[in-house]
Amino acid sequence: MLSVFTSGFQCIKTKTKNPLDSVKFDFHLHDDYEIFILLSGDVRYFIEKNSYELVPGDVLLIRPGEIHKAAFTSNETYERIVCNFSGDIFNLLSEEGHVLSKCYTERPHGEKNKLMSNDDEKNELLASFEKMVMLKTYPQLWNPQMLLAVFIETMVKINRIFADETRSSPTHLQHRKLKPILDYIDSNLNKDLSLKTLQKKFFISGSYLCQIFKQTTGSTLHEYIVYKRISRAKQYLMNGESASNAAYKSGFSDYSNFVRAFRKVTGYSPREYIKQALL
Repeated sequence: MLSVFTSGFQCIKTKTKNPLDSVKFDFHLHDDYEIFILLSGDVRYFIEKNSYELVPGDVLLIRPGEIHKAAFTSNETYERIVCNFSGDIFNLLSEEGHVLSKCYTERPHGEKNKLMSNDDEKNELLASFEKMVMLKTYPQLWNPQMLLAVFIETMVKINRIFADETRSSPTHLQHRKLKPILDYIDSNLNKDLSLKTLQKKFFISGSYLCQIFKQTTGSTLHEYIVYKRISRAKQYLMNGESASNAAYKSGFSDYSNFVRAFRKVTGYSPREYIKQALL
């Protein structure tokens, strides 16, 4: 158990000065689980079709396949802790009725990602995250055991907060005109989603659509569609579809473009992705 946990667990504290002027923050799409905690910065975090205004201490829970990215409303230093880990650890640590993945799995895809914690809980969780960063960064004898213990305690606290039905759901700050368009994109990834097509269907100018999407996410609508299609293609590949079928069914009309986009997003070719996923 310990080796499975430590080999796949990362917990990193990162600081970015002047984020508006720094390297572009692209969408992210990965196959592991993520816990994100904001330490500082004026950040709007986009996950799937929802956008969350964050304050320091806020925790986001992101499961495999949920597209996400940060956008910034000022140049205040952006500091965060990000923990990534394999779902295998949940299988090892969970018992019937006590499943540590509930805070990820018992919610709709791309919704309720923000943990509704109060100030005391935020401070308590922050101390746990800081301890995990320290244990991971400065290896010492028995640190792996301590790291696993802190992780389990933290996940129990997060699940208890998540399971409290008296807490209201977080506000989704999204431009009202975007929701039906993003819903349509999700349901029609294998069809023509050109700007011209979306303009005609939703009676909206292409320049205005691009503008409100950029304001909401900090990225382009085209990039979002590519990431959504790659996410769908990964599902097809894992279900045994050939790379060419996966490309076609997820909306790529040109196979070479699909391979280039797939490698850019995942770091692998489709064939390499399947091979490493089966290890």
